[in-house]
Amino acid sequence: MNREKLVEQIRTKRTFLCVGLDTDIKKIPQHLLTEASPLFSFNKAIIDATAPYCVAYKPNLAFYESLGVSGMAAFEQTVRYLKKFYPTHFIIADAKRGDIGNTSAMYARTFFEEYDIDSLTVAPYMGEDSVSPFLGYDGKWVILLALTSNRGSADFQLMEDQGGERLFERVLRVSQQWAGPDKMMYVVGATQGAMFKEIRRLAPEHFLLVPGVGAQGGSLQEVCRYGMISDCGLLVNSSRGIIYTSNGTDFAEAAAASTRKLQEEMALELEKAGI
Repeated sequence: MNREKLVEQIRTKRTFLCVGLDTDIKKIPQHLLTEASPLFSFNKAIIDATAPYCVAYKPNLAFYESLGVSGMAAFEQTVRYLKKFYPTHFIIADAKRGDIGNTSAMYARTFFEEYDIDSLTVAPYMGEDSVSPFLGYDGKWVILLALTSNRGSADFQLMEDQGGERLFERVLRVSQQWAGPDKMMYVVGATQGAMFKEIRRLAPEHFLLVPGVGAQGGSLQEVCRYGMISDCGLLVNSSRGIIYTSNGTDFAEAAAASTRKLQEEMALELEKAGI
């Protein structure tokens, strides 16, 4: 999916919501545990209920890998289901890969050839040759970690060099030499608030994947105030705040209600921005 198609979906559906499929076997409703594939059954119901109100889905690989072969089978089923029945939704594999070049090439092959996913989160720590293998695929996106929402982000990401440049700023500045805003996005945590000003100073045109709205306490309005650009430029993710709204038999309907509420808030933000 290219940028134009993604923006078209945002404008048409009046939302820039990404639903995070952080599907934990220990948190899904108990009645699903008798299903052949509990994780996929849960995901399918969530997807069918929330698809009208979002433009993207983000399965977090850790939740599938933790169950071994059966978990990865559920991940693959989820991806295939999305591609068959909801082909206009952007699919993000939240895997945070990044290694020496030949290893990254295998990760790229896994997600962009085997699973044919639209985008992958990638760690920048090992530099250009660890990221470039992911950039060699037409129509595929790298979503590079820049400034994350966890408490420990300050341990390294805010460190300054002798010239006063912080590490996340260097990541943004240098990585733009590798790819433009049609192939690269950045992860910026919603809990960083006004730091979006600094992000936009350095990356004024790139899409930002923004986790942390909802369960982690990030403010949608603050993210939009500082981070929205002329074609939106935001994919705001919510995971736990949507998929675990209820753990009863009404879990899908409850997730739909939570998603609809966020979509309505996002529509207002798009209207305020003239999009």
